[in-house]
Amino acid sequence: MEVLSSVFKDIIEEAVALAKISDKIATVINEQNVYQIGEARILPFIDRIIDALILPGSGISGMEHLYTLLDKAKAGASCLLLLEHYSNMDLPVFSYLLRKEQGGAEIADAVVAIAGMKLNEENPTVAIFTGAYTRLVIYPSRSFRHCSRREAAVEVNRSVSINHAAMRKLNEIKKQGRLILVFPSGTRYRPWDPNTKKGVREIDSYIKSFDYMCLVAINGELLHVRQGDMMDDFVSQNIVRFTVDPVVSCADFRASARKKAEKAGVEDKKQVVVDAIMARLDEIHHKTAIELETNRL
Repeated sequence: MEVLSSVFKDIIEEAVALAKISDKIATVINEQNVYQIGEARILPFIDRIIDALILPGSGISGMEHLYTLLDKAKAGASCLLLLEHYSNMDLPVFSYLLRKEQGGAEIADAVVAIAGMKLNEENPTVAIFTGAYTRLVIYPSRSFRHCSRREAAVEVNRSVSINHAAMRKLNEIKKQGRLILVFPSGTRYRPWDPNTKKGVREIDSYIKSFDYMCLVAINGELLHVRQGDMMDDFVSQNIVRFTVDPVVSCADFRASARKKAEKAGVEDKKQVVVDAIMARLDEIHHKTAIELETNRL
């Protein structure tokens, strides 16, 4: 298989040239620019890449649940989308397929993704791809896990500043008809590291502070994660299916998971809530995988 940067070299160079005249793509994150409006002029370039790779049979199952969630958001409720995460093309493909559905463009426009600042800062080309979509940028705690003690002290202060600004902005926008998209694993799944399939404990705080949510499983990948950044990942043609679970009350889901934890004598109830999210995503994923395999036979 070939890598993204070589297969789509010409398209990427066109996108880079356009990004140079845009003021919407930041490669250094601070408390003033944590909320970043997507650069719509980049979308056609990413869509051309997806067009070349995505196969017939791709789409979104359960669109009716997304319409319901958007209606609740437009009525003033705070709403979450919790997605599995396999590649840095998950959000682009989700947006692409949404915009192919009747009424789906409105949903795509309402999405604000929570994104780690690594996507903006580590590779300028990756930042361009990321910059096509509206995001709220955070500083994940794992980002300075391997820093020296001196570096960590500086980065902790920076992370506090950035994350406080991000949370203030989140509280401002989450009841403005937006759908806040979060990857509960906090990172792409890497087959050589089972821990990347585990939900991040901090996701419980999101669930606690939101009204409703939909869980979304992903089957099929156009971009296959490798060591390195997005530009080093392998590309392949594939069928990609997103499967949306019905809308649920965040409070009810959280209360149910915590109740089971209490009965089992588990102390870390926050992790239990996130584990329940990941378990349900896994159930949806495997059910869809069986359906896709059955359809191929």
